[in-house]
Amino acid sequence: MAFEPPQRLVRALGETYGETVAAEWLGRLPEHARAALDRGSLDAERVTAPGGRSSLVVLVRRSDGSPAALKVVPPFARPDREREALAHWNGWGAVRLIEGVGEEGLLLERLQPEVSLRSLPEAKALLEAAGTVRKLWVEPPADHGFESVAERTARQAEPMDRYRADAAAGGLTAAALAAREELVAGEAETVLLHGNFRQGKVLAGDRAPWLAVGPEPLVGERAYDLARLVRDRVEDLVAASAGASAARRRMNKLADSLDVDRERLRGWTLFRAVESGTRALTAGRRQDAELLLEFAGWL
Repeated sequence: MAFEPPQRLVRALGETYGETVAAEWLGRLPEHARAALDRGSLDAERVTAPGGRSSLVVLVRRSDGSPAALKVVPPFARPDREREALAHWNGWGAVRLIEGVGEEGLLLERLQPEVSLRSLPEAKALLEAAGTVRKLWVEPPADHGFESVAERTARQAEPMDRYRADAAAGGLTAAALAAREELVAGEAETVLLHGNFRQGKVLAGDRAPWLAVGPEPLVGERAYDLARLVRDRVEDLVAASAGASAARRRMNKLADSLDVDRERLRGWTLFRAVESGTRALTAGRRQDAELLLEFAGWL
């Protein structure tokens, strides 16, 4: 079968890692996918679409006929870190790792790729999301290789600095960078985090009703992990007449239900929204940037 990468994957890899690096790996993607299938003695059924933003996911059958999912990940997206986190969770709140299939392949239990928490009404989705992410916050493995929240956000802060003088984004950028400095100086806890947790990263399963997928694991405080979830369905929030108050209520409800400090969650939500917004500006996705910056302005 053909292993044509979905357009979402092509765009996201180019934006995140650069067009040249992304194009080089994407050109070899069919070769990588076939090699992983051969190593695992797997039969491919279909590529999931629109799929993820950092990997190709192929629904497969193992040699015994059982279903699974093959995830082919570029080395610069650190599949080794995802493998380490999934092995540590061992199916607790997250998709179960069956085995590694080469350096760039992960063989995972088959979930329902078309059914995420975004298919639920918002209140129910947030309840299920909170219950899922709580399970992931465990002590990291000894001698782990995960980066810290401070390290990751330091890398993200560097390209944001150019927007300090921007007419539209300057004030929010300065506030977000100041918030980050204060937060990393006062960070007190170190747990294993999903790193990119949101409703779309929680899929329906058979072993458990809902399981997290696609971690970008790191270690640090829980408030960082909740910050992306706060702005889920941002299009609906911005379109609503009471969107600002609804966003703040959601943030406070999540903080209280998961015993996270409200102000620290507000700070990380601000930083992560502005970081995403300025990255969208750089990529030319102005409409996305405007949504994210409007949301950030409510905080």
